[in-house]
This record gives sequence, C-alpha cells and structure tokens, in this order.
Amino acid sequence: MATATTSNGVGVAHDEEKGLHRTTTGVTMSPELFEKLYLTPKVPHVGDYNRRFANPTALGFVGFVISTFTFSMVLMGWGGAAGFSPVVGIFFFVGPVLLLFAMVFEWVMGNFFPMMVMGLFAVFWLSFGMLQLPTLGLAAAYATASDPTGFASPEYNAVIALYLLVWGFALFTFFIFTCKINAVFASIFLLVSTGSWVLSGAYWKVSKGDFDAALKLQKGGGALLFVVALLGWYMCFIIMAGEMRITLNLPVGDLSHFWPKTDVELAAAEHTEKKD
Repeated sequence: MATATTSNGVGVAHDEEKGLHRTTTGVTMSPELFEKLYLTPKVPHVGDYNRRFANPTALGFVGFVISTFTFSMVLMGWGGAAGFSPVVGIFFFVGPVLLLFAMVFEWVMGNFFPMMVMGLFAVFWLSFGMLQLPTLGLAAAYATASDPTGFASPEYNAVIALYLLVWGFALFTFFIFTCKINAVFASIFLLVSTGSWVLSGAYWKVSKGDFDAALKLQKGGGALLFVVALLGWYMCFIIMAGEMRITLNLPVGDLSHFWPKTDVELAAAEHTEKKD
C-alpha cells in the first residue's frame, strides 16, 4: 500500500488492489458502491462533488415511480379508472419537476448517464401529458361529423403509435448501456421499452378500429409499466437506504464486474485500447 501526503498535510493512502481511496478520516466508496448509489460507472471528475452535494438520483426516481405507478394503474383500469384528466399533474409536476431538478444536479456532479435518464423521462412525461389536455385541441384537425373531437380518428392514433414506437427504440438504446450497471436498472429499461411498443400497438389497433385488441394491449402495457414502477421503487429504496446508512444488503445484480474498469482517465483508456 502506497501512502502520500496532500498539500494541507492530510495523510492519504491508496489501496490499489481493492480500488479504495483512504484518508485519515475514513474510506470513500468503491467503484461498485458508487455505481449502486448513483447508477453510473465511477469515472474521474474534476472535484469530488459526491462528497459536497446530496445524491440527486433518488429524487428523480421518486418522481418517475409515483408517475409510473399512477399511469400504469389507470391504463389497467383498476377500480374502474379511466382517463388521465384527474391526475394530469403527474405529467407536468410530479414527474417532470423532480426529474428536471435531478437532471440538473446530476449534470453538476458530472454523472453523465443518470443526467441523460432523468432528462429523457422528464420530456416524455411533459410531451405525453400534452396529449391528455383536450383543451389544446390537438386532434381538432382530424375532426369529422361522426367524431367531432378527432381523438378516435385513424390518422391521429397512427401518429401517436409512431411516436411511442420511436420512444421504444430510444429506451432500448438506454437499456444497452444499463447492462454495464446492474440487473435491476437494466430490467427497468428493458420492460419500459417493451411497454412503449405494446402501447404503440394499442394505438395502432385504435387506428384500425379494433378496440377490443387495443384495450387488451393497453392493459398489457399498463402491467409492464407497473412492474417497472415496482423495480424503480426497489432501486430508489436501496439508494435511500445506502445514503441514510441503513445496512441492507439487498441484491441489485451488479453487472459492472463483467466490464473493464471505468475509474480511469479517458486518455488512459484510449491508450489501453490502442495497445489491444
């Protein structure tokens, strides 16, 4: 073990085998623990912001989970629920506000992937919430004598189906990168991409006039998103427990050990790639 002294006289030791950075006042988190709490690979940053600021990741998860739970249960029609007008706040306040706050502070702390995730879901809730406001008259261009609102028109529903189809591919792209973090986070993105495609299918069926199949697909998509919300709450609970120093050894299915170390400078990583 090599020991060094900083300019202010504080003794610092580096345990290279365990990947821990030790000081005279304690031990910082390992790359594995960092990935568990921040859901991003540990990489060198300018400054040690994770020691100066609170972890914003759980805040974004809270907004995402509350919105997704509500959204999924309405989609499944629990208790006879139908329509999103009574809970339109999940599309504009609960989800987006908390996710946008979390996104900004993830950016400040230099956590690239969580920043992308928070921003992605924030704009999804905002954009999809626009569709739930009939006062905007978004379907008015498709109105006919038999459908004065235009919401049941084939063209309008086909457009939304395409929109959700594209979202599915975007979310699946994120899933690929979550495979470097842990199984729970990866499952969230795999299921939410599948759910987006299933809901896209529901809108396609509406555009074709097959309302029975559309209802089944809507409930199926809602069920997938309900599981996503459960996994999201589980991940949020683990992060909060870790930050509150509650010793819970709940599994997340760490996948980081299957990949090369990430706590290296980009220049060093590039040099290693060239040597290989």
